[in-house]
Amino acid sequence: MAAYDKLVAEAAADYQGYWGRLARELVSWKKPFTKVLNDSDAPFFKWFEDGTLNVSYNCLDRNVERGLGDKTAIIFEADDGKVTTASYRQLLAQTCRLANGLRSLGVKKGDRVVIYISMSIEGVAAMQACARIGATHSVVFGGFSAQSLRDRIADTGAVAVITADQQVRGGKQLPLKAIVDEALALGGCESVRHVLVAKRTGADVGFQAGRDVWLNELLAGQADTCEPEWVEAEHPLFLLYTSGSTGKPKGVQHASGGYLLHAALTTKWTFDLKDDDIFWCTADIGWVTGHSYITYGPLALGGTEIVFEGVPTYPDAGRFWQMIQKHKVSVFYTAPTAIRSLIKAAEGNEAVHPKKYDLSSLRILGSVGEPINPAAWEWYHQHIGGGRCPIVDTFWQTETGGHMITPLPGATPLVPGSCTLPFPGIQAAIVDETGKDVPNGQGGILVVKQPWPSMIRTIWGDPERFKKSYYPEDFKGKYYLAGDGAIRDEKTGYFTITGRIDDVLNVSGHRMGTMEIESALVSHTELVAEAAVVGRPDDTTGEAICAFVVLKRPRPTGEEAKKIAAELRNWVGKEIGPIAKPKDIRFGDNLPKTRSGKIMRRLLRSIAKGEAITQDTSTLENPAILEQLAQTN
Repeated sequence: MAAYDKLVAEAAADYQGYWGRLARELVSWKKPFTKVLNDSDAPFFKWFEDGTLNVSYNCLDRNVERGLGDKTAIIFEADDGKVTTASYRQLLAQTCRLANGLRSLGVKKGDRVVIYISMSIEGVAAMQACARIGATHSVVFGGFSAQSLRDRIADTGAVAVITADQQVRGGKQLPLKAIVDEALALGGCESVRHVLVAKRTGADVGFQAGRDVWLNELLAGQADTCEPEWVEAEHPLFLLYTSGSTGKPKGVQHASGGYLLHAALTTKWTFDLKDDDIFWCTADIGWVTGHSYITYGPLALGGTEIVFEGVPTYPDAGRFWQMIQKHKVSVFYTAPTAIRSLIKAAEGNEAVHPKKYDLSSLRILGSVGEPINPAAWEWYHQHIGGGRCPIVDTFWQTETGGHMITPLPGATPLVPGSCTLPFPGIQAAIVDETGKDVPNGQGGILVVKQPWPSMIRTIWGDPERFKKSYYPEDFKGKYYLAGDGAIRDEKTGYFTITGRIDDVLNVSGHRMGTMEIESALVSHTELVAEAAVVGRPDDTTGEAICAFVVLKRPRPTGEEAKKIAAELRNWVGKEIGPIAKPKDIRFGDNLPKTRSGKIMRRLLRSIAKGEAITQDTSTLENPAILEQLAQTN
């Protein structure tokens, strides 16, 4: 803790000097920066802006140059258990061939490329290849629907899409190329000139001559060296879409230099990454966790990591533990949802209990995506870590680029359920609605008082929405608003995250905007007149989606209600993706509204939780509706 306190003191005494020192130590610059932070156009902060670098060079060439060419960069385990490895030299060659292939198709610095692919070495190489030529990538999670994919392609104005014929998850083959074709056919994607298709299963897929290109054929003729495009530190490295409290997803824009610094630094300090570690982050590259702690952070440090194609429960719920045993994983980073579902599986089936496996290689455990409840924390610590591995419970977001509040292993005394203290150099605080600090022990709104290198730069194409969402006037436009509530312990000053303060749900670590789900339901114009969506606590997923629906026909009951609820669930799955399907759908003749027509969501939250309504309902236009909505289907 003395070393932690020293770093915090260094950052407090000379904020820019602190980040400047770390940027020189961890990042290789083609042209060194002379200015650390430009805050003249706040909140559009610029970091290291006169420096130039290449992120792919920092992750690959640099490691080969320092003698790590034969070191394993990626251990890839397919859904069926087949293992493939790539050394740093091989990953560099694959990335260069793909970068040359993209250049041969006319993709250049500043172009956007959408990547819609399963967990694979190809997926990591595709991201690295975009970074190598200065193209900005936007990875879309393979579980999103054609409509969601189309919206993201249209918003980015992508010139190319990189995908695969199919993806394999949990023993099932799922279409990717077919969904890309459907997305492009929806219109608004005229910017796309090429679709690059990796062969994963060899399935027959539709092929449009002149547009579609087999990835293996494109790479066959390419050189395995490729001069990196040296870009300015503020050059957009990637866009990643995240749910907001309005229906339209936000394209979070991250810059190259500051993002790479924080991804590398947090991997180094939070996970105490050592040369001989086997690091496994179980996230998908479609989420920010897979960007920072698969594609960029560990590779920037010359680490060895696992990339896993499958799911934790296939062929059985012992898959994670079996892989830790097989690959001798030493640092393991996963989501509370996965832990809770595996606790359930282990309690019901001795054969998949972690005690059946040798987990002695583990030295650090991590948790990401949502707060981990103390009971799951204790089980994880005891049964997976053998009571000896520190758990780093990391709080951060798509917008922050890397860890913001987290224990540092071996230094920070741990408290189950608390993400403990800010990462050195991060000025996290808890304030009230007016931006005034609240005393420890009192809940409030989580903010970050000073900019940091890996922060969101803007929302793609919508700077006004960026300011309104993250630097609102209520906080004098100075503090970054995380959108989460938090409380600090009176004695230790430790942070505990208490949940979202906006209309965004956290389901299995995935952020889903209530408006987005409501819009999807209402777009079923034949059936739905009106819909309201809220979250309720769920033992496995953290939060579950609960939808209250008014139909354009009499309110259904019994079997009919079940049938319509199933149809609407599938509809939402088709419009957004399976992750957005409501767990509960309830029908009413109306929604609980005030006489001025405002939906009283706090009442819906109470109904969803099964609580008795104790709030004042005198302003309700239709109090009788509450009883109808309490009935589940």
